[in-house]
Amino acid sequence: MLRTNADKLPIMSVAGVVWHPKFGARTRINVDGQAIFLPGTGGIVYNVKIGDPLYGWVADHLEPGVSTRHKDNDHNGSYLMLSCIGNEATVKSGDAKGEKGFVTGKHGGCDHVMIHFPAETLEKLNIDDNIGVKAIGQGLALLDYPDIILRNMSPALLEKMNIQEWEDVNKNDNSVVERKLKVGVAKIAPAAIMGSGLGVSNSTTGDYDITLFDEGIMDEYGLKDLRFGDIVAIQNADNRFGYSYRTGACSIGVIVHGNCAGSGHGPGVATLMTSKLPVIEPFIDAGANLADYFL
Repeated sequence: MLRTNADKLPIMSVAGVVWHPKFGARTRINVDGQAIFLPGTGGIVYNVKIGDPLYGWVADHLEPGVSTRHKDNDHNGSYLMLSCIGNEATVKSGDAKGEKGFVTGKHGGCDHVMIHFPAETLEKLNIDDNIGVKAIGQGLALLDYPDIILRNMSPALLEKMNIQEWEDVNKNDNSVVERKLKVGVAKIAPAAIMGSGLGVSNSTTGDYDITLFDEGIMDEYGLKDLRFGDIVAIQNADNRFGYSYRTGACSIGVIVHGNCAGSGHGPGVATLMTSKLPVIEPFIDAGANLADYFL
């Protein structure tokens, strides 16, 4: 069993509201130079949830489930940072008051926290309903793996993931020569196709995008089969303090929003686990999705 400091982490209340979809007057332009008008971020999405196929929806940056935000920008910063994937969420007002869900993602730029609720709860929810989150996870650490940094990872999610410890032991004195974690993921992608989000200063308040404009790369890595909520590995990605390319590094994240039409954009990945050293080894696990873990 992985040893962590979870028993030392505070559980804090943070809150947002169900956020209305936003449409700006500026036309979005797709990668081929065409003007597009498509559903995008925000709101309650009734027919798209974690576990559903990501590719092919007539939408741009689609957020599954319920998109939430705090109305005060300063408070929204803490709501966004402190909420972690897998945290419990509770409806605090309106017809769905008292019903529970859990955090499935966070989306930089629009600064939304996405939450899964059961279908019957979605029918009761309204725009501006208050949502409370029991935030725990930022600061979570693996005590035996100091070179691996966790971001946006709730203890509940860590316990459910398919993670295997591996050690190379010196046969002469039984000392550990090398220690790494093998992590089950739905897909593995190269850092070379990562786009929007590169260069930000931290990896606790958003995501960055896999670009899906190259058919050959999509076929090679099976990216057309991505699902909302998939756990994915990004090879040669150092996401400890922002998002950057580093040979030998590896980052594990979760798909938080849908595909995009604009250059440099695509499905968003929120970081869960990262190291600049080659101590994370991903392997393919068809059940590596938030829906498989929590539903």
